[in-house]
Amino acid sequence: MGKVLRGIRGATTVERNGAQEILEATRELLEAIVEENELDTEDIASAIFTVTPDLNAEFPATAARELLGWKYVPLLCATEINVPDRLGKCIRVLVHVNTERSQRELKHVYLRDAVQLRTDLLPQ
Repeated sequence: MGKVLRGIRGATTVERNGAQEILEATRELLEAIVEENELDTEDIASAIFTVTPDLNAEFPATAARELLGWKYVPLLCATEINVPDRLGKCIRVLVHVNTERSQRELKHVYLRDAVQLRTDLLPQ
């Protein structure tokens, strides 16, 4: 079949709206996605980051570009809608990868308080 474009989701949270906290949490999340899925950076097609409205101290994409060296990966950041009772201080990402693996073989990564977003992915 060859390589196709697939998406890998991930999310994490931070304790406070600080630039260093956002960068470190994003770095940790992206490294976990790469490790869990045994990705080669060359296969990452793009990444879309969103943050809850209570996070505005730094762009999560800065971590990908400056801390992980994703120099040629197109990156986008956006703020999520302000839904009542949402999980706060949350960073989410959708990483698009070129892969030969099926959707079932890809591993989505949720860290810290964000694990409650996808309890169906927790080990049984």
